Amino acid sequence: MGIKDLSQIDFNEHLNPEQFEAVNTLYGPVLVIAGAGSGKTRTLVYRVARLIEEGVDPESILLLTFTRKAAHEMLKRASELVGPKSHLVSGGTFHSFCYSQLRTYCRVLDYPSNFTVLDRRDIEDILGLLAEELGLKKETARFPKKSALASIYSKKRNCMKDCLWVLKRGYAHLTHLAPILEALFDAYQKYKRRHALMDYDDLLINWKTILKNYPEIQEAVSRRFNFIMVDEYQDTNRVQAELVRLMAYTHDNVMAVGDDAQSIYSFRGANFKNILEFPELFPGTRIIKLEKNYRTHQPNLDCTNAIIANAQEKFAKRLVAVRSGGRKPLFYEALDENDQAEFVVSRIKDFILKGVEPSEIAVLFRASFHSFQLEGLLNRYGIKYVKRGGLKLLEGAHIKDLLAFLRIILNPVDRLSVLRVFTLIPGLGEKGVQRIYEAMIKVDDPLKAVAEFKTKAKWHQPLKELVHRLLAIKEKDLGLSDLLKGLTSIYEPYLTDRFPDDYPRRLQELNELSLIAGAFEDPGEFLTEVALDPPDEEETYGKGDAVCLSTIHSAKGLEWKVVFIISLVEGRFPSPMALERDEDLEEERRLFYVAATRAKDVLYFVAPRLVNVSGGGVVPGKRSRFLDEIPPGLFEIWGNKSRRFNTPGKQELTTPEPVKVGGNGFRVGLRVRHQVFGPGTITKVIDNEKVAIDFDVVGSKIINTQVAKLSKI
Repeated sequence: MGIKDLSQIDFNEHLNPEQFEAVNTLYGPVLVIAGAGSGKTRTLVYRVARLIEEGVDPESILLLTFTRKAAHEMLKRASELVGPKSHLVSGGTFHSFCYSQLRTYCRVLDYPSNFTVLDRRDIEDILGLLAEELGLKKETARFPKKSALASIYSKKRNCMKDCLWVLKRGYAHLTHLAPILEALFDAYQKYKRRHALMDYDDLLINWKTILKNYPEIQEAVSRRFNFIMVDEYQDTNRVQAELVRLMAYTHDNVMAVGDDAQSIYSFRGANFKNILEFPELFPGTRIIKLEKNYRTHQPNLDCTNAIIANAQEKFAKRLVAVRSGGRKPLFYEALDENDQAEFVVSRIKDFILKGVEPSEIAVLFRASFHSFQLEGLLNRYGIKYVKRGGLKLLEGAHIKDLLAFLRIILNPVDRLSVLRVFTLIPGLGEKGVQRIYEAMIKVDDPLKAVAEFKTKAKWHQPLKELVHRLLAIKEKDLGLSDLLKGLTSIYEPYLTDRFPDDYPRRLQELNELSLIAGAFEDPGEFLTEVALDPPDEEETYGKGDAVCLSTIHSAKGLEWKVVFIISLVEGRFPSPMALERDEDLEEERRLFYVAATRAKDVLYFVAPRLVNVSGGGVVPGKRSRFLDEIPPGLFEIWGNKSRRFNTPGKQELTTPEPVKVGGNGFRVGLRVRHQVFGPGTITKVIDNEKVAIDFDVVGSKIINTQVAKLSKI
C-alpha cells in the first residue's frame, strides 16, 4: 500500500469548527473538553493525520489510551486517512508504554532487562504466600482474601496513600488491619526486588522514578516524543498525570482529551482533579470545548445539561444536538420495586413488538443487586438479557449457598445442597459429607440422622449445632421471605468467614433476595423460577436478541436507543456511602450524568415510592436529589394525574393502544381487587394474559392476570 496523498484530506468537510480547531492546534498544551457523544475519537484520529501532514515524524507522536482496543481502533482509523505512516506512531495504554520504556532503561534501577511482569493471579498468590509466611493470618480471625489484598495494594499505590486511607474508602470493616497490611505490602515490595519482578503498578511508578531521578533519560525521552496525546484524561490517576508532565519536559506539546463530567472511576484510583488542574500543570493551556452532540436529540440533552449544571466543580459547557426532533425523557413513579420491574419489562416488550432490537435496549442501575427483581421477571417472560458489571442473580457463591440451605429445608437428601452446606463446617470435606449423606438416605428423618451421626471428629459438634438450627427453623412453618431471613441469620457466620473482605455487600444482597422471594408463596415455585437462569453473555451479547442490564460504571462509552435508569431514590442513587464526603456525592452526580447520556432516542427515569429494606418490609422512598435538581418541564410524567409530582409544566403520557386478542375470564367494567394496588375497574382486555385496570388509588396499570392475584369484587 502506498503513502496516501495527505493533501486530499478535507479537514473542513469532515470536522465541525471546534473539532477543526483542536485538530489544527499542533503546538503547546491543549485541553479538549469532549462532551458525551461529541466525536472525540474522530478528533484524535484527524489530529494524528494533521500532524503527519504537517511533516511531523510519526515516531515522535505518542498516543496514550486506557485500553488496547481504543488505541488499536484509533490507529486503524488513522491508517485509513494517512496510510502506513500511522503504523509508526507509538500508541497504547499507559502500562504497555511504560513497559516498553523500562525494557530499555530499567538497569538504572538495578533491574535486568528481562524482568518479569506479574499478572493479577501472580500478585494474589505472592501476597497470599507472604501472609502465610509472616503469620499474619493468625493475628486475626478474618483476614482478607488475596484478591482483596491485591485490590487494596493497587489503590494504595495508584493514589499514593497509606493503607488506612484506602481501607476507610472501601473496606471500612478492615481498618483495624492497616498496620498489618502495611507490613505485608512492605514485604511484597522487597520480594519483588529480590526476584526481579514488577507488577502493573510498578510499571508506572518505576518509570516515573527514572524520569524524576535521571535527567538525561528524561530529556532523551522528551525529545523523542515531541507530541503527546492522552485520551480519557479524566480517568488518569496521580502517577499518570505526573508521567505526562515529566515526558513533556522539553516541550509542552500535549493534548489531553476528556470530559470532567464523566470522571467516575475514583474507586480505581482516578483523580478527578487532574483534568481540572491541567491548565495549572501546563500554563498557557488552550481549552477547546466539543459541545456538538451526535448521539441524541435536544430534549434529552436539555435534561442531561441540567443534571451536570449542579456540579460544584466543572468546565461549564452546554451540549447541543445535531439531530432534530425527539421527545422529552419520561419519568415513571412506581408504587414499589415490584411495580418498577413490571413497568420496565412491560415497556421492553412493547419496544420489541415495535421492532426495536433487544440489544438496543438497556436498563442501568447504581449497584448490581438493584436489578435482581428485574432479572427474575425477565426470566419469567422468557426475555433474554446479558448483564454487565456485577453478578447475575444466581452467579454469586453466597446466593448459591443460601439457596442450598433452602433446598435442604425442602429436601434434606438433595445431595449437591448437602455437600455445599455441610462443607462450610471447618474441617469437614467431601469424603466426610459423603459418609454422612449415606447415613441420611437410609432413614425417614435425614436431618435428625445427622444430629445422631457418631464420630469423634472436631467438626461433629459444629455440624450438630447447625442441623439443630435448621430443624428449629423448619418447625416454625414460616413464609418464604421470613424463612430466607432466618436461613440468612444461620448462614451469616459462615458468610463472614468465607468472604471477610466484602461480606457487608454480600449480606445486603442476601437480604435483597429475601425481599424478592416475598412475591412467592411456594418455596418450590421460587426455586424453579430462579433456576431459569438467563443465557450466557458470551453467546448473546451483540447478537441482537438480548436486552442489556448494566451497572452505570460498566456502561460508560456505550449507547443504546432505549435506556431505563432505575431505583432513583435516596439510598440507592446516590448510594449511602456517597453521603459521607462531598467529593463522593459529586461523583454520584457525574455517574447519573453518564447514565443519562447513554440514550440515543428514548430515556426513562424510574423511581419506586416504596423501597425494600434490610431485615424485611418496605419504607417510603425519597426521590433521588438528582431528579429534584432537574427543572420542571424538562421531562414528562408517565401515568395519570393522581401520580404526578406537584410541579407545573409536565405532560401526561398515555399507554400505547394495545391489540385486543380475546378474553380470559375478565371483562371490561368488572370490579377487581389486586393484592398490592387495591380495588379497581377493568377498562380493557388486552389478550389472554393482560388487562388494563384503573385502580382507585394508584391509577391505570396493565396487569398480567397469570402472575398477579386478582379477585372479583
